[in-house]
Amino acid sequence: MSRIRRGVVVAGVAAATIGAAVGTYWYYAIQPSAKLGHPQIISIARGESFKTVAARLADAGVVRSRIALRLVAEATGEARRIKPGTYNFAGGETIADVMRHLVNGDLLVVTVTIPEGQTVHQIAQRLERSGLICDGEFEHSASDGRLVKALGLGNLGAEGYLYPATYQFAPQTDRDHLLGAMLQKFFSMWSAKIEQRRFETGLTQRELITLASIVEKEAKVAGERPLIASVFYNRLRLGMPLQSDPTAQYSFEGSTGNAHSAVHTRSQFNTYDFVGLPPHPIANPGWYSIRAVLYPAVSAYLYFVASNDGSHLFSRSLDEHEKAIAKLRKSQANLSNSRASMSKVIDGAGTHSK
Repeated sequence: MSRIRRGVVVAGVAAATIGAAVGTYWYYAIQPSAKLGHPQIISIARGESFKTVAARLADAGVVRSRIALRLVAEATGEARRIKPGTYNFAGGETIADVMRHLVNGDLLVVTVTIPEGQTVHQIAQRLERSGLICDGEFEHSASDGRLVKALGLGNLGAEGYLYPATYQFAPQTDRDHLLGAMLQKFFSMWSAKIEQRRFETGLTQRELITLASIVEKEAKVAGERPLIASVFYNRLRLGMPLQSDPTAQYSFEGSTGNAHSAVHTRSQFNTYDFVGLPPHPIANPGWYSIRAVLYPAVSAYLYFVASNDGSHLFSRSLDEHEKAIAKLRKSQANLSNSRASMSKVIDGAGTHSK
């Protein structure tokens, strides 16, 4: 073979090799992967090697080649910049796309909103519906887990200390991290100024949160919280039972018992039976109820009764209170009669038109 022909052959082989390499690179590194039939959830632990991560992504079909992924990630320096967490991949992305998600930390999260006034039991139900925990796990941790013990919450548990807010968690977050996020939110809110004001009220932290939880459950109109707090402070000062229906109902949570049966059943939470506060909060109050207990209204009120719209009539004496109840009952009766009369008019008009 002549030198010229040999050179042509070598050049051809080299060109073919380069072409094959370019084609391979295009297929594995630049061409998007196939769309996945089901999204793949990939978790990356802190300190995990990129070699292991690449293998997991390739095995799940997120990328076409673990080798191509590692080559690109090492060449760009991004292999050392990925963030641990849980990711959701649907496929149909290039290696560059996948690496961008990992470097940016585009984590898969579950958003859970905890409203004011929820109990630990109700919060656990929300977390279960979101798919974060299984039945009973969270309640056990909140009542007798290692975290509540470490924080000195003792045998009374975390009821009252789980701050109402919107939280975002990774799908595999364990129950202690769920609990810890809510507790951390509470204690980060509890500033030195709040602690000083708490000291001035004469209540312990748990007592203040317990009273705030009662205010939270009683108040339906936001502006009434300080007045409701003043009623309970006045009763505590005079040695009167708080006589709060929500406290009595707390022992019956999850049962079919109503307020009437609850207040006539003895329990350690039934404030019709004793003077003072129940042993621990009956719900997890929000900031406005906590503030109402820190800064209650100045009043001489000792009673209140709820009207149809959720607002309350406040009274200074039992006689005033009984008159307020009678007034509400009369108003409710008149409303019922008015509705009944209107129903008859409508029914009569309907009959006449036939």
